[in-house]
Amino acid sequence: MGYQFPCIALPEPIPQSSMVDWASKNLNMHTQGIFRRRISISNMLSWSGDSIKKPMLITSNRTIKKEACEMFKLVQIYMGDRQTHMDHNHVALVTITKCWSIQGLRDELYIQLIRQTTDNTCYQSLARGWELMAISLAFFSPSPKFQSYLEGYIYCHLDSDQYIVQRIKKLLDLKNKKNSKSRKKRKQNTNDEGLPISTYARYCYRKLQKVAVTGGKKGLQKPTIEEIAHARNTIVTPSLFGSSLEEIMLLQKEIYPGNKLPWIQTQLSQQVLALGGEQTEGIFRVPGDIDEVNALKLQVDQWSIPSNCSDPSIPASLLKLWYRELEEPLIPQRFYEECIGSYENPDAAVTVVQFLPDLNKFVLYYLIHFLQIFAQPYNVGKTKMDVNNLAMVMAPNCLRCQSDDPRVIFENTRPEAACGGEALAGHSGLLPHSAGALYMHCL
Repeated sequence: MGYQFPCIALPEPIPQSSMVDWASKNLNMHTQGIFRRRISISNMLSWSGDSIKKPMLITSNRTIKKEACEMFKLVQIYMGDRQTHMDHNHVALVTITKCWSIQGLRDELYIQLIRQTTDNTCYQSLARGWELMAISLAFFSPSPKFQSYLEGYIYCHLDSDQYIVQRIKKLLDLKNKKNSKSRKKRKQNTNDEGLPISTYARYCYRKLQKVAVTGGKKGLQKPTIEEIAHARNTIVTPSLFGSSLEEIMLLQKEIYPGNKLPWIQTQLSQQVLALGGEQTEGIFRVPGDIDEVNALKLQVDQWSIPSNCSDPSIPASLLKLWYRELEEPLIPQRFYEECIGSYENPDAAVTVVQFLPDLNKFVLYYLIHFLQIFAQPYNVGKTKMDVNNLAMVMAPNCLRCQSDDPRVIFENTRPEAACGGEALAGHSGLLPHSAGALYMHCL
């Protein structure tokens, strides 16, 4: 069994009628036979052991038309529906790299995976299709116009295990009646050869929510085999990035049972200081090289801090990313309005902090003590990052505006930074003496 993701409140998917309407407008309808009869939408979106002669989605791009057909073969190979001598990791790498490099192929891959995981009578093939979808979501998001369709498909599989087993059995019974004397039979089973499909679906659903915001893998370096393997592993073992604080503490319980704070928070903070970050101009404002940040992220997610890093901006950028990608913001969403509403009232701000969950409170205390090192006058002279500058770049990682309205986001920027500035300025009462002791204990 894989990691059991906690129950989360999920928005309603788009109606089934809307999904059919979307498909009718965007599918590149295929034909078959000598009379070139059009294939129905339901058949277009059902598993096939044959290759395709044109893309699933309508496109006029010649490169995508060619690559889409080759990619469908790769999907079949990964799922075990087409024979090859290629290693599965290599197949995944080639597929992911194609879509990461050619943005127009991304929706095509997701619709191909939807097709190959619909009415698939081989459980192992089905599980591999969902696995490839999960890996893909670690690298790139679907387009905005396709996201709701993919979201609706995944949503329908969140609690689908019993239905899938019954559906496979029904399809096999029908096939056996029609084709009882077939000379060549596809390997068929209803056994659980892999994780439950609901486990993949819940992972994909959460990952889709995040990648739609973050945009997936950035940088110039193409995906690597190591990143593919890591993306697959996080289906079973959650990443330190994008999880909740409670999940992270649970993950580290066996390795660091005595830690009161997230290992990743304290280790990256110490790394920034060890590399002289408090004397580095533009620290936390000037981003580190994105490819080096990605490489460090991969190692940190395996509980390792490399010793060959020399630029403090690398761990500083990754630390900001960790705060920013927390599933629930460090200052939970239910406190957001109260927090920005009290930015001109220090006493009210203290009250908000005191009502935070204990874990969030101690993580926030550690962050504030850590940033106060950089706010010291003798360091500001070097970094050019005073209290206001530090608050401006760090506050959005701890407070998360839920509005999509650019005007609201812009108007809230000043109150968010003011809240952070008040904390860094060391307003009396905001940080108890125990918080300082906790920080020193973690150094």
